[in-house]
Amino acid sequence: MQLVIVESPAKAKTIEKYLGKDFRVLASYGHVRDLPPRDGSVKPDDGFAMEWENYADKAKQLKAIADEAKKADRLILATDPDREGEAISWHVQEVLAKRKALPAKVDRVTFNAITKAAVMQAMEQPRELDTDLIDAYRARRALDYLVGFTLSPVLWRKLPGAKSAGRVQSVALRLIVEREREIEGFRPQEYWSVIADMEADGTRFQARLSRFEGGKVERLSIGNEGTALRAKKAVEDGRFTVVSVETKPATRNPPPPFTTSTLQQEAARKLGFSASHTMRIAQALYEDGAITYMRTDGVQMDGSAIHDARRAIAARYDAGYVPDKPRQYQAKAKNAQEAHEAIRPTDFGRDRAGSGDHAKLYDLIFKRALASQMASARMERTAVELEDGTGQTALRATGQVVLFPGYLALYEEGRDDPVGGSGKNADAVDGDDDGRRLPLMREGDAPAKLGVNAEQHFTQPPPRFSEASLVKRLEELGIGRPSTYASIIQVLKDRAYVRVEKNRFFAEESGRLLTAFLERFFEKYVSYDFTAGLEEELDDVSGGRAQWQAVLDAFWRDFRPRTDEVMEQKPSDITAELDKFLEPYLFPQKADGGDPRQCPACGDGRLALRGGRYGAFVACSNYPECKFTRRFAQPGGEAGEDAGPETLGNDPESGLPVERKSGRFGPYIQLGEGKEAKRASIPKDVPELDLETALKLLSLPRTIGAHPESGEPITASIGRYGPYLAHNGKYARLSSTAEVFETGMNAAVVKLAEAAAGGGRPQRGAAREPLKTLGTHPVSGGEVKLMEGRYGAYVTDGTTNATLPKTADKDAMTLEEAVALIDARAAAAPAKGKKKAPAKKKVAAKKKAPAKKVATTT
Repeated sequence: MQLVIVESPAKAKTIEKYLGKDFRVLASYGHVRDLPPRDGSVKPDDGFAMEWENYADKAKQLKAIADEAKKADRLILATDPDREGEAISWHVQEVLAKRKALPAKVDRVTFNAITKAAVMQAMEQPRELDTDLIDAYRARRALDYLVGFTLSPVLWRKLPGAKSAGRVQSVALRLIVEREREIEGFRPQEYWSVIADMEADGTRFQARLSRFEGGKVERLSIGNEGTALRAKKAVEDGRFTVVSVETKPATRNPPPPFTTSTLQQEAARKLGFSASHTMRIAQALYEDGAITYMRTDGVQMDGSAIHDARRAIAARYDAGYVPDKPRQYQAKAKNAQEAHEAIRPTDFGRDRAGSGDHAKLYDLIFKRALASQMASARMERTAVELEDGTGQTALRATGQVVLFPGYLALYEEGRDDPVGGSGKNADAVDGDDDGRRLPLMREGDAPAKLGVNAEQHFTQPPPRFSEASLVKRLEELGIGRPSTYASIIQVLKDRAYVRVEKNRFFAEESGRLLTAFLERFFEKYVSYDFTAGLEEELDDVSGGRAQWQAVLDAFWRDFRPRTDEVMEQKPSDITAELDKFLEPYLFPQKADGGDPRQCPACGDGRLALRGGRYGAFVACSNYPECKFTRRFAQPGGEAGEDAGPETLGNDPESGLPVERKSGRFGPYIQLGEGKEAKRASIPKDVPELDLETALKLLSLPRTIGAHPESGEPITASIGRYGPYLAHNGKYARLSSTAEVFETGMNAAVVKLAEAAAGGGRPQRGAAREPLKTLGTHPVSGGEVKLMEGRYGAYVTDGTTNATLPKTADKDAMTLEEAVALIDARAAAAPAKGKKKAPAKKKVAAKKKAPAKKVATTT
């Protein structure tokens, strides 16, 4: 028997079916062991020896593999064809060797697609484990471990509130933070465009001002309204004739098939997928045998695949869409994964696969791969110059005609936002009008002038990164590798260093603070050139051009002493340095020219960044006499008292200050000091805390009035489990903090009665108030409502209830979405039929009492 190890159970079932009875295929379920998360797992003083530990949740699977391995004559390691796959195979072999379950013969096979032909061919070409790839994996894993476990303690001690830093994630975060600084430092510049609406041979077109008063007009040449109006009048008064018509042929070649990074970029642009979602869907398509392996830097396709693609193009279009020679692409990457094919369909005769997001991503992959082998698009670009009689003023009109669409008939690559630029209005001005058709014109023609417009524009800041543009920038800089981009981005989100709004990355204050710390004290290790250079060294290891321990030693020799230096510095000195570094952000220049560091509370103190036990904050130099503070880089309101109080104002009755503070149980407000002070927690559903809201919270409990039956008072307050009503030892829940202050007597009596009858919840069968009425169901005619149920929000048409998926936003739920959920739930429900009568219970037959024996005498 031959034992084959793959990574996923879905893959195992498919491959076992291909191989037959003599083979047993088991899944490792990914990595089976890792460096334990404790200090000392990597030993720099012992040649960077590593201590590996089996994952606890893989114990059952490892036992199953070991049991089968003991019975096998041959072990075939068939994990994914990349560095991580090679590492998994190595780990499995090491574990089996330790358990003395390793078969005498061990082979490594790889296949780029899970099709029978690819798998059978791979089985005929076994090899040994690639030690260079394994060394590259060990080097990367050791580097990430050493950075994390050496730098994180420095952060915890010197930068309170910071969670962690990573070798590549911190550099990606720096890109996002630097873009935020560019946007904040951007100063818009005014400029004007002058455009004439013209007509020739019944066809309208536009011509923009290209020369004014004898000088060439660039985008920012006309910077004020006065000049723009003069230019407009010059165009209105002039009689323009065509002085030149220039026509040039142009060719657009198709882009190569997808690599990992270009797939992530295009899926983000066209489908709105995150990098991690794209990779999950691509993994499923690969395991289903629909596409080739999805972690690759290669752009080339197998010869047989190119042949199939060309045949599919001819069948779909005609021979004119097939170039004379097959297209060959070359990747610039020099690491081992370049040897893999690009991402392509396994069968070009299959233009659909899967459903939903799987179908969308497959369609993208199919079209991109097929288009890569199609003929180029041919166009004709025309530029027409028009001058007035003086020659001092000129207009220019451009246009483009597609003579032959070629690959554009199937696919056109998406675009990212340009870095910088002048926004939508300027895009139309800056000559991106090549797609417009122009009428046929010759020298000496004088087109009719229909009108002239002068429009004001302002330059726009560079756009924030989207996932697509961030991945593209990381790849351009040589930072990280395609297989790591999804996890890098996910870590930044999970640790709340960034937030995503409308598919754009915004740097959170915690991310800015961490980046500032690293730029100030570890500048070398978050520099783009250093990180890219280290990636190249790791690629050299995977290619057998460098020794992995030497790469680690060179890094560690400089990194360790630097962390020791920073650890020896006083936290106050570090905070003072960060105060200077972050000054443009923390204390921006005031419009009136005043001192941005002047304390707004006392007037003579100066503001500066301070560090507390739970994080950073801005405070007045006159503390504790002046208690003004401003929170910084403390998301969620979880900082402790050391963050300093924030004064909201003074209580009009007592004159005492009302302060916002943070403690071990979260944020709270306090009136007064010492034992006499009044305190109240800040509920999470309070949108904005001002002095008025704080005084209301401090005044609780609120007396609504006397109960009409008992005469006892009804009060509303906020307790450990949320807002509630109280009356004579009985309680009823309220749904929000607002209800504590808004509930009147009638509503309070009803809620208390319902609570008494149903244990605090509406009675079974009692009508619930809908959160929102969305409209009428187009088929059932029932009113579609959004409801809050015991297990969360759901929608109903009165007949069918459908729970909202976790990914749905109930506040943004539309009628169309609700109807789709209801219809899907109705379709999934079992058919209604007659209920079977319950089985009759069998009555046990009564046992007859034994006959009494009659005593006899003899």
